[in-house]
Amino acid sequence: MGTIWYGGKIYTMLNEGETVEALYVENGFVKDVGSYNNLIKKYSSTIDEKINLQGEVMFPGFTDSHMHLIGHGEKLLRLDLSTFLSPEELLSALKYKVQKTSPNDWVFGEGWNENNFTNRKIFNRGELDEIAPINPMVLSRICRHAILVNSKALSLANITKDTPNPEGGVIVKDGNGEPTGLLLDQAQELVKNIIPKSTQTYLYKALQTSIKDCLSKGLVGSHSEDLAYYGSFHDTYETFKQVIEQDGLHYRVNLLVHHEVVDDMQQEGYRYKESTAFITFGAMKIFADGALGGRTALLSEPYKDAPKSSGVAIHSKEDLFRLVEKARNYHMPIAIHTIGDLAFEYALDAISMFPAPVGEKDRLIHAQILRKELIKRAKLLPVILDIQPRFVASDFPWILERLGEERMEYSYAWKTLLQEGFICAGGSDAPIEPVDPLLGIYAAVSRKAENDPTGKVYGEHEKLTMFEAISLFTKGSAQAVGNEKVQGFIAPGYYADFTVLEDDLFKVEEDQIPHVKVKRTVVNGEVMYEA
Repeated sequence: MGTIWYGGKIYTMLNEGETVEALYVENGFVKDVGSYNNLIKKYSSTIDEKINLQGEVMFPGFTDSHMHLIGHGEKLLRLDLSTFLSPEELLSALKYKVQKTSPNDWVFGEGWNENNFTNRKIFNRGELDEIAPINPMVLSRICRHAILVNSKALSLANITKDTPNPEGGVIVKDGNGEPTGLLLDQAQELVKNIIPKSTQTYLYKALQTSIKDCLSKGLVGSHSEDLAYYGSFHDTYETFKQVIEQDGLHYRVNLLVHHEVVDDMQQEGYRYKESTAFITFGAMKIFADGALGGRTALLSEPYKDAPKSSGVAIHSKEDLFRLVEKARNYHMPIAIHTIGDLAFEYALDAISMFPAPVGEKDRLIHAQILRKELIKRAKLLPVILDIQPRFVASDFPWILERLGEERMEYSYAWKTLLQEGFICAGGSDAPIEPVDPLLGIYAAVSRKAENDPTGKVYGEHEKLTMFEAISLFTKGSAQAVGNEKVQGFIAPGYYADFTVLEDDLFKVEEDQIPHVKVKRTVVNGEVMYEA
């Protein structure tokens, strides 16, 4: 038995402006599209439900091509520091959190960003000790490539002035050689490795909370990277199966497999592209560098505001090559985090040395800072660029201090990349950025931050059209995982996954895009969220 959807504007996204009057869904797939009357006549014997959109606007279901689902849930459950605009506000919230926490229990905060503060203040361990002398405290920076910890956490991790920097990380120290409490990239693991492992109950709650929020934002699925951070590959994957498959919170997930747990995946008998009804194993994930906020993104030239630093390579070039070779031995494509241009260059070198399996494409995630010659090289390889449009809203204007105007021509250059013929997928990198795809779409078409009173536009020539921007989160996300024949469009044979909005994104005023309401989110023909 099936369902007719009608009574609104239904964009197929096959071609710009293309709409259909109605569609017929059966067994989780779009079986047919056309006029309402023709579909009623054609399927009269099998229609058991008719859903009138009442003027609402339907799109193919939006999919986030890069985020961390459990991490997003943790941000929703923990103390969110990302909205504070002054050090005083942040400290006040931390004090309250500590007061509500039992002695010796860990205190966590998510998303601090010194760029929100006029004085760009980064706290040190002494200041954290004043409010948390007994409780170990861990505060994750917005980029998740740096943490701030207090003395209790440093002590439990045995980090002293004599502790050397681990490979791919930095223990920031003061003039006397003492740790300040700021740990960059792989140095974070010295503390994270001693944090009590997450329980199944905690993982379940975080994932359930995250998916419910994603559905409310109009997302039907995500490509997510979570499997290496919560105690064990097995427990984390079992949590995904329980929440999505067993308990019926239907949501399509493509799970990138971090290189540290890819052996676990294989040993448990799973393989690349193996799927349940809603969960699929994706590419092997590798980090090539850090982030721009903490100056750990790997650049070919020093940072303009820190001339002694060019960033951090998470792996040596030789080790990066070995990891890519390992993926190929498992017949897997790779998904490499590359923010800086030198990290991107190293990734191209590795892919050239160890090509993707026949018929597969590798993913270069972020691709923020590029050079003309790198774009030329990348066009010759089977790669997809996984971009996060809202980085424009969050990184400007401070990124100009980091890089200088001279490096901006091929940085955050989404329009240029599309014009060069790259397949680009759109994501949020939540919890680093808000998960709402409408904010990503807005940033892509406007090149500015929502609610910015100045209305400043950054790189106007890189603005995307609305069709291009929506395509990042529909067609692009499908292409990134080879699902473009069943996902990303509204057409016969495609998943019955829909994002239904109150207003038409092609018609509303640009600054109204972030305020458009999600009315329904439909996964596999089933309404999983309704306003």
